Amino acid sequence: MALRVLSATLLTVPKLQSSKKRDGFSEARVSLSSSIPRVSGRTGSIRCQALGDGSVDGIVYQGTYGPWTVDSSDVREMASKVILYRSGLVTTAASFVVAASASFLPENSLLSNVVNENLNSLYALGAGGLGLSLFLIHIYVTEIKRTLQALWALGVVGSLATYTSLAQPTGQNLIQYVVTNPMAVWFVGPLFAALTGLVFKEDPLKIVDYVKKLVSALQKIFRRGRRLREQNRVSKKGLCYGKLEAGILTFIIPTVLLGHLTGVMDDGVKLTLLASWMALFVIFAARKFTQPIKDDIGDKSVFIFNALPDAEKKALIEKLQQETLKNLD
Repeated sequence: MALRVLSATLLTVPKLQSSKKRDGFSEARVSLSSSIPRVSGRTGSIRCQALGDGSVDGIVYQGTYGPWTVDSSDVREMASKVILYRSGLVTTAASFVVAASASFLPENSLLSNVVNENLNSLYALGAGGLGLSLFLIHIYVTEIKRTLQALWALGVVGSLATYTSLAQPTGQNLIQYVVTNPMAVWFVGPLFAALTGLVFKEDPLKIVDYVKKLVSALQKIFRRGRRLREQNRVSKKGLCYGKLEAGILTFIIPTVLLGHLTGVMDDGVKLTLLASWMALFVIFAARKFTQPIKDDIGDKSVFIFNALPDAEKKALIEKLQQETLKNLD
């Protein structure tokens, strides 16, 4: 991966030349011959009339491999996908919260009975919403996307097999069976692994960013000067649109499942974590509708870079590294 910092004054920029589609964007061929004039920087984005003319918001965003903009074609291509993607997340979150609420409702109450009678339907609805979101999810590395989809499919198959072969013969619904038989987590677990991957995607390396900041703080004890200040600045820019609730969910989901599977976690702790999972999942899904479309696109320069031939990738990385080292001197 190339270094995540480019010159704030003089920068070599990819020039888009072709219009083949790839992952919802124009597949671009890039040349290293064009450059941007001096521009004024802002936190997270820079304004530049040369590149911003075709932008829907007039902003040129500073990407890993160069500046990029959100143009009208991006908005058209992403609009329906974003709506469906977010709708899938809301469906999953709502289904999970309603199903999990059975753990906190008084036994034999009317509401508790209604929820318990529909747990299988809620599970299926939530799995379907998750599948829709994973089908439309926007991830730089195709292999990661396919892995999450494979985990979802494996979890769906495991859930169906568990219900038809184990839960139904005993007169239980799937969720009740998993609650009373912790080993069943092995069969439904891949579905929740896919969910964990999805929420982690919405928190791009926030946890890693925390580690970077800690390391940076320790470095201050031993180092001084411009080089360290520049590294700290780069570290702060490493976070794209990390959400705190997504970072916490990344830990809570596997913790609850593993705690139930191993039996090392008592019911009180599991209920506390489950309640946190419910609350954070609601916040996570709701905040998707306040998120700008650029965050669903991600770093567009990465998609442009991935479309380049290997020789051009190598040349661009070398150029960016030279620019970075020049600024650190």
